[in-house]
Amino acid sequence: MSLSNRYPIFIDADVRMISGCRDSQQSADVGNVAEFGIPDPAGRSGGACTSTLLRILYDKKKKCDDISWTELLRRMRKELRRGRYSQIPQISSSRPFDHANRFNFADVGPGGTKRAIMIGINYVGQGEQVELSGCQNDVLNIKEYIMNVHGFEESNILVLMDDGRHIKPTKKNILKAYSDIVANSQAGDCVYSHFSGHGGSLPDDNGDEDDGFDETMIPVDFKRAGQIRDDLLLEKFVLPMAAGVNVFCLMDCCHSGTILDLPYVYTPGDEKENVVDTPCFCLGGVLSFLKRFK
Repeated sequence: MSLSNRYPIFIDADVRMISGCRDSQQSADVGNVAEFGIPDPAGRSGGACTSTLLRILYDKKKKCDDISWTELLRRMRKELRRGRYSQIPQISSSRPFDHANRFNFADVGPGGTKRAIMIGINYVGQGEQVELSGCQNDVLNIKEYIMNVHGFEESNILVLMDDGRHIKPTKKNILKAYSDIVANSQAGDCVYSHFSGHGGSLPDDNGDEDDGFDETMIPVDFKRAGQIRDDLLLEKFVLPMAAGVNVFCLMDCCHSGTILDLPYVYTPGDEKENVVDTPCFCLGGVLSFLKRFK
């Protein structure tokens, strides 16, 4: 059995992620999300990835019964190109799956619960070179969508934002939020995880990255606490999630292509906008996992 076929044994949950760009790319902001057809948007600014996804999903109405993962990725790339955004969204997953299947992230089993973590960081007061303007709006717009269209209950949605009203998205609080949702989730549940903010890359510190860099999530207190490496997200969120939980993540940040270190990566193809059917297997996540037992 190949290493790629053994890898899903280590990840009990079915985890899928749409990232706003490849590891080597930056993820853009938009100045007026109303142009994307989002009903009653929370504000003018937003992330290009989040706004594009919502434009497609609202255009399809209701619960996306007629759009596949393949078609969603194609349309996202087409819409981003139309807006002259160069970023290329991609899908990664914990195991192979048929991209012709209907796109859905909110299926639950009998008695299952729909849970969500939503993180939006504008880096308020940290200077114009650091501050963002649309990340909090992304969270509010997505929150409205998953509640109104997919039936998520507000009591099961944890929001972290640097707006003075929600839990502050510090490194400690973000990692605790992931640990808590892992502890509370069980077979039959679904989990939606959203991050809008800065993403980064740091020199690989344990030799598990082919390109020599770890992808990172940048918390609001990064200057003091540091960044959150992909290895840590894999360890705290992906690997311990229970079997039978369906997890979907939207990562709208720079350098986000493999930010969860999931083993299978699918990107849109050439100018004909095909989706590459053969995944790229990410060995780095396996090595990170195995090193925990040395």
